[in-house]
Amino acid sequence: MKKRFAAIAVLLCLCFVIGCAAPKEETTTETTTAETTTEKKTETTTEAPETTTGQAEIDAEAIRMDASAYPRVDGSTATLPLSYAVYMLATGSSQEEAEANIIHSKTTNAYYNLAYGQTDLLIVYEASPETLKDIEQTGVKLLIEPVGKDALVFMKNEKNPVESLTSEQLRDVYAGKINNWKDVGGEDLPIVAFQRPAGSGSQTLMESLIMKGTKMADAPTNRIISSMGGILDEVASYQNTADAIGYSVFYYAKNMYEIPGLAFLGVDGVMPSTDTIRTDEYGLVNPFYVVIREDTPADAPARQIFNWLLSEEGQKLVEESGYVPAH
Repeated sequence: MKKRFAAIAVLLCLCFVIGCAAPKEETTTETTTAETTTEKKTETTTEAPETTTGQAEIDAEAIRMDASAYPRVDGSTATLPLSYAVYMLATGSSQEEAEANIIHSKTTNAYYNLAYGQTDLLIVYEASPETLKDIEQTGVKLLIEPVGKDALVFMKNEKNPVESLTSEQLRDVYAGKINNWKDVGGEDLPIVAFQRPAGSGSQTLMESLIMKGTKMADAPTNRIISSMGGILDEVASYQNTADAIGYSVFYYAKNMYEIPGLAFLGVDGVMPSTDTIRTDEYGLVNPFYVVIREDTPADAPARQIFNWLLSEEGQKLVEESGYVPAH
């Protein structure tokens, strides 16, 4: 740090002697940004990581607008970083301004908010069949397009020696048919299986990708965890043993809420990763979506952003925000 200040002092003196202007402000800004652009991971918060995309390389002219004209956006917890990135790129705002103006009310609430006119655009995970049926009965029609790919993932305590389970084993665990880790190659410990509430994004994926019509076993209320971060906390630290299992989506568990004590479980012998999700080698891949009402006017900011996110430039932003693009 001292060397930097000394160099700046020399430069200023030299500029004064030869009559040049003061150093350009953008040089200082670039240096500061380079120093502070680090991956942000936390043990105790679900705050989204700092959005650090190569936005200068992305043509966003089609969605440039004043912040006052920006549509009301809602969505899932795990898509907050992408919502922040779009807002920053479109309005020229800072990360702090994006966080102050973009709030996601979680998957189910977001869909209902759009249907009832409380918001204009969603960046969101898949809705439950019940939610879509409710919205259909209102007469509102939604335009739903995949914008990226994520995956349902299973988490264990890192002390647990089991590396992978089959889809059938996971189904039997959550149906209550397998109750001990020794039955799937682990130690003689009871399996403590945490769940998410009905209607949550990860619960919808669990029911469609793993359970496939099989009823999940009834769980005590203290094992149905309302928040995405909460279920990971429980799996990592449950009574300081290695007997817990839970599920989330890959982007959230990998990039937004990485905590000590957690490890991914492979499924059918494949570990979840950006590469295995991109190639669909990992078997529990599912899209997430950009959604508007079908009656949204063609010139509305929400439709402009909807169309742009599906374009080549929009897909670049999806990828640079750390997600796997849909196209």
